[in-house]
Amino acid sequence: MISCAQALVKLLEAYEVDSVFGIPGVHTLELYRALHGSSLRHVSPRHEQGAGFMADGYARVSGKPGVCFIITGPGMTNILTAMGQAYADSIPMLVISTSLRREHQHLGHGHLHEMPNQQALVAGVCAFSHSVQCPSQLPEVLARAFALFSCDRPRPVHIEIPLDVLAMSAANIDLKPRALPRPPQPAALDLIKAVALLDESEKPLILAGGGARHVGALLDDLAMRLCAPVALTTNARGLLPIGHPLLLDGVMSGAHGRELLDEADVVLAVGTELGETDYDFFGHGPLSFKGKLIRVDIDPQQALGLHPADVSLVGDAMSALQVLLNSVANHSRSGEWAMSSVRRVNTAERESWTPRQQTLQAVLNCLRDGLPQPVLVGDSTQPVYQGALGYRASQVNSWFNAGTGFGTLGYALPAAVGAKLGAPEQQVVAIIGDGGLQFSSAELLSAREAGVGLLIVLWNNQCYGEIRDYMQARQVPPLGVDILTPDFSALAAAYGIHYHCLNNLPQLRQLLPQLAATADVHLLELSAQDWLAA
Repeated sequence: MISCAQALVKLLEAYEVDSVFGIPGVHTLELYRALHGSSLRHVSPRHEQGAGFMADGYARVSGKPGVCFIITGPGMTNILTAMGQAYADSIPMLVISTSLRREHQHLGHGHLHEMPNQQALVAGVCAFSHSVQCPSQLPEVLARAFALFSCDRPRPVHIEIPLDVLAMSAANIDLKPRALPRPPQPAALDLIKAVALLDESEKPLILAGGGARHVGALLDDLAMRLCAPVALTTNARGLLPIGHPLLLDGVMSGAHGRELLDEADVVLAVGTELGETDYDFFGHGPLSFKGKLIRVDIDPQQALGLHPADVSLVGDAMSALQVLLNSVANHSRSGEWAMSSVRRVNTAERESWTPRQQTLQAVLNCLRDGLPQPVLVGDSTQPVYQGALGYRASQVNSWFNAGTGFGTLGYALPAAVGAKLGAPEQQVVAIIGDGGLQFSSAELLSAREAGVGLLIVLWNNQCYGEIRDYMQARQVPPLGVDILTPDFSALAAAYGIHYHCLNNLPQLRQLLPQLAATADVHLLELSAQDWLAA
């Protein structure tokens, strides 16, 4: 007999899942029985939130959904924050949990891990949640999940399976993956309207977000055809090469970037929700568009949101940009406005940076240039906030963090573990503050156990530094931000990982080539006090 749990694992294999993140528990024994002998690699975090963050990092670099096996009750409450981060950033994540036996649900009899309603719990952090009531539902529900991941706005999906259903026979269900639909194509009439606006424009500008991650070459070609400056959100960094003449730094939150936005007569926004954390980092207020706005997004709700478009191209970004590239006219624009504007705005923003910002930017650039095409995974910490303004990624999906969107602490370390498992040939760097590392330091052992080579760059300012600065700037007496921090060298020794204390940029620059191909975990501590005094 093949059980429902075994059928689930076989279906996951059929959909080309290769990794599962989870912590075994008495309610997931049937899932782990099914994993035994399968092709799926299992990774054990030290907390279910870590499982979710690992799945997030894995999904970003591999292009496959991150899959988690989670126990009933506390496992689900623990993973909610990670699901929230993935939901905010449109990351495909499949969370498969157990639930009480069907005859025990909703009665409040005090069974182990009992919760009144897990589906209500996760409603705000997933695209949908489904409770499988019999094995025959499993193929359809999984197909719905993978269809959403491949041809809709990808977000977490939760599937719960009651304990009694997990053990039921699934002998008669079809274990072949279902054919998935193609992403929707923008309407032809809307494409014609967009082409007309772009043909008439004199000063077009492109804003690209995470929904454009798979269209870098098309975006580059279209930008050159239009002679349009390009601003990339955090999740779109790397879409254009570092030295591209039309590439703006992360300036849309700054005064000079906003001025350039006002100059544009047509703005083409591709795969970006135009949200606060990418476009209003300094509290200048919501975006406004003096020119016409064209939005390309697979989510139709974006066309009706805070920034309604003059033309909405609802559908796949690749299809939309290909039509635009093939249809817009070869203009006589010299490109002088675009390229001079890019130079002017980037220079003005960089010249406004404080000495601290310059130091933080130098650290990020050193990591990028001192390692072969690294993946930098950031937490909510000061170097990452600076990177939102000035970091240019060497390739797509090589710069992502929790400093935007949901904005959680403790993300970088477990997400970096997942990223390394998803792209084992690349060097992955976690950038995290002393406060954030204390959220998830137990995952240092998960990294060792998974056998990943990982660099952890610890920015130690012995406090929640960004929040302290925020308090002081608003004349709030700092409270709760000056925290005790451990001896990180002793912590590294306790976890059996390598430790390096670096006092300046030359030391970091000298060390990085030695670690470029490491198979071990290394903790690089940078004391903010020393670095900012240098």
